[in-house]
Amino acid sequence: MKIIKTKFKDLIIVKQKNNTDKRGSLRETFNNKILKKKFVFEYCTTSKKNVLRGFHFQTKFKQSKYVNVIKGKILDAVIDLRKNSKTFGKIFKIVLSQKNALSLFVPAGFAHAYYSIEKENIIYYKLDNYYSPKFEDGIIYNDKSLKIKWPDSKIIISKKDKNLLSFKEFKRKYKAL
Repeated sequence: MKIIKTKFKDLIIVKQKNNTDKRGSLRETFNNKILKKKFVFEYCTTSKKNVLRGFHFQTKFKQSKYVNVIKGKILDAVIDLRKNSKTFGKIFKIVLSQKNALSLFVPAGFAHAYYSIEKENIIYYKLDNYYSPKFEDGIIYNDKSLKIKWPDSKIIISKKDKNLLSFKEFKRKYKAL
């Protein structure tokens, strides 16, 4: 495993090694000696092609996330919402896939989303705080002021995610996280 820093403070890409042979593959996805993060909660999602989830965050009990793609390929995107951050309101995007063996550590204070590129996508998360639906909110995926280009216009999105805040509404309501 290799740590790759980004221009966003504490947002880290982790390059993993896929050990593949005729039987299949073996990949170390987390090593506490390298990433040095404490996680308390894990979950796994499956998403079909063209599914977009997010942008989600929690206003209390904020969560850092460590995102791995076990199968498939996604465009992972985050928005820095941290108070006094030099990259506040900026977007970071990266393709994570089974093939490229990249994962992303997203510090607390970011909104997180991903778009599923392949037919079947399995995404595995580790989080440093528990899910708290009472404090969950988000920013709409197609906010014009954020100018995010998704791979396809045929997006499948939940009813809840269609009704998230604009970035302007987020700033009015919360100012920052």
